[in-house]
Amino acid sequence: MTLRLTLRVNAEQSRGVEFPKQGATTNKEEKQLLTVDSETELQLTADVLVIGGGPAAAWAASAAAAQGVKVIIADKGFLGTSGAAAASGNGIMAPSPENWDKVVSERYRIGNNLANLRWIERVIEKTWLSLPLVEDWGYRFPKENGESVRQSYYGPEYMRVLRKHLLRVGVQILDQSPALELLLAEDGSVAGARGVQRQNHRTYTVRAGAVVLANGGCAYLSKALGCNTNTGDGLLMAVEAGGELSSMEASNHYAISTAFNATVTRGVPFGWASYSDEAGNDLGGYINGRRDPAFLPNALLKGPVYARLDRATPEVKAVIEKSHFIAYLPYKKAGIDPYTERVPVTLVLEGTVRGTGGIRIINDSCGTKVPGLYAAGDAASREFLAGLASGGGGPNAAWAISTGQWAGEGAAAFAKSLGAHAHERVVYLAGQAGMRSQSTTSETFDSQAIVRGVQAEVFPLEKNYLRSEQKLLDSLAKLETLWQQVQGNPKQDTVRDIEFSRRAAALTAVARWGYFSALHRKETRSEHIRIDYPETDPNQRYYQATGGLNKLWVRRDWITDETTTSPVLTTQTTASVS
Repeated sequence: MTLRLTLRVNAEQSRGVEFPKQGATTNKEEKQLLTVDSETELQLTADVLVIGGGPAAAWAASAAAAQGVKVIIADKGFLGTSGAAAASGNGIMAPSPENWDKVVSERYRIGNNLANLRWIERVIEKTWLSLPLVEDWGYRFPKENGESVRQSYYGPEYMRVLRKHLLRVGVQILDQSPALELLLAEDGSVAGARGVQRQNHRTYTVRAGAVVLANGGCAYLSKALGCNTNTGDGLLMAVEAGGELSSMEASNHYAISTAFNATVTRGVPFGWASYSDEAGNDLGGYINGRRDPAFLPNALLKGPVYARLDRATPEVKAVIEKSHFIAYLPYKKAGIDPYTERVPVTLVLEGTVRGTGGIRIINDSCGTKVPGLYAAGDAASREFLAGLASGGGGPNAAWAISTGQWAGEGAAAFAKSLGAHAHERVVYLAGQAGMRSQSTTSETFDSQAIVRGVQAEVFPLEKNYLRSEQKLLDSLAKLETLWQQVQGNPKQDTVRDIEFSRRAAALTAVARWGYFSALHRKETRSEHIRIDYPETDPNQRYYQATGGLNKLWVRRDWITDETTTSPVLTTQTTASVS
């Protein structure tokens, strides 16, 4: 039985496409075979399909193409302008070799005994060796004494260069083409993906030997700059296919922004701010001259907070206005002098984008539990690099560059191993919630209401920053109600309806996994704060895997390697807020 969808192109013309009504389940006989309408659906084949459009996706596509395989990359937006990286500049964790040991040691320390030394080392090395390639492709790093300084990038230009390179090496780019569900072969391996093309008002299918999920994390449509394409789609797709997530308890990162333009989440300028309450009383906010990451969320829970960048020297002002222009721009447009005038500040949820949680990777090629499925960048858990701390900024940039390449190479190798008949496999649709339902009624769920319901549980600091068992249980109960709603009939009159219905399901799913993991980690560690368990427990040295759709689960994956220092029980009630 199939559900026929009519995509309204205009009053005179319409095209019919089919999304089967019953979704993939764990029982083979109940799985939904892929059916297509050859007149309306774009059908393509590739050895490797990369889903996403940021740096990790671009590096994955490039690395796969270098192995001599056919590569297609599908982006929710326009590859080169969509996503967090394209919206601003960013540092890169790529120290020169003489500084590797120091940076590795510091990164491991920040990871609070949950990071992995070997992975930190290989990420730094891979990133350092890769940046000259970007220069070869046309990017111009600044120079000092005739040498390139490859410590940061200007996002718009960086992504423009990556797009040009992909086109040059023969990668086929599908813009404005969000992928919505994976295809699975009879043996459980991934076999491609299916999605919609907004501008062509049609569905598309890409049969592929392997797939790389590099479509970002989840910022819950918080309007954080460049993050509204990050809605957790890849995480839901991976779990539906049989994959797992990890460290989802560290999915609650908040970033500072001006309240009058709560979208630009660049924290560096605020390191030179003085903070005060509504009456003008100084609130402090610094420890040993450095901004206390726990100060602002706790202060905001008590009332409005104002900032003035009056600690900035003339040299610092020049850096802010040049290197962090995107953060300075809102002041300039509003006619505000941030160095002399107070402005209200707030915190914007960036979720897993600058948090840690994501798809669990199980080998050096960034493979997942699903054969042929790989994860890279913000879509993948960065626990090996960051523990439960934020990897935002330079570490995340390096993670995208390195994991993108490892995933692309791994996917190419897997696709080659299938031989010449990979595209002839019988395939099933893996998508469930937000795609199809068993409901016999014609009434559809309201995707926008679902989104608002999720945001009501994950946005408030008192729920998601300062956690406790009772608050987590309360939110999980409400999220469970929303999850039951997205099991119902999705609205699918247009391609945008299809996309939004699926997006609502993904946001709900990610919130459930995050809170369920937080409920089961009974300690405070880095991003994860439990006010009912305020200490960091040295005996909880494990990663938390999680998954499940209608029935959630968690598993402790114990870390068995030796720590570089003896664990110490600490009282820790701070999280990284940038």
